[in-house]
Amino acid sequence: MKTLAFGAFALAMLAGSAAAAQDQNFGPAIPGVCVYHHDRLLAQSTAGQSVQTGMQRLQQEVQTELGPYEQYIQTESQRLQQGRGTIPQAEFATAEQALATRYQEARNLAQTREGELRYTQAMQLQQISQAADPIILALYTERGCGILISRDTVLRVNPSMDLTEAAIQRVNAALPSLSFSRMPVPAQQPAQ
Repeated sequence: MKTLAFGAFALAMLAGSAAAAQDQNFGPAIPGVCVYHHDRLLAQSTAGQSVQTGMQRLQQEVQTELGPYEQYIQTESQRLQQGRGTIPQAEFATAEQALATRYQEARNLAQTREGELRYTQAMQLQQISQAADPIILALYTERGCGILISRDTVLRVNPSMDLTEAAIQRVNAALPSLSFSRMPVPAQQPAQ
């Protein structure tokens, strides 16, 4: 979950820094050289924003699902700690085993849901990337690019060489938003 939250924070920071960079003075455009920033497309396209919103919704659903486990574990742990000397030993051992079982169930469920969230997010981002690929290729051709450089590797660039804004606009038209539910992680096929 921390990874997903960090990714959302990084995308928000990226959106702010991209706007600030537009006000700077850049050198001349180099004919045939184009730049594209995929993370910016994911952060600023309507489909990318719908993935962010959808993932936040799914994370909240998972927290709601795990809440009763956390409450039971906390309450039962406190009860056992407070009653350590007064609860009969056999009853204490049974309650302690039930607590350990419930804790393991919660842990397994949390790991399963974490995997599902990562998989769901990856599938949604892949869908955006698949929609963006032909758009980027079309922009590459339209603008007469001879080379396309990832914006991640470029510190400064003349904005006229950047395909990203046009790609965002076209992805918004082609894939306005995504609606999705949590997806189970497919089972691994045994190696032969």
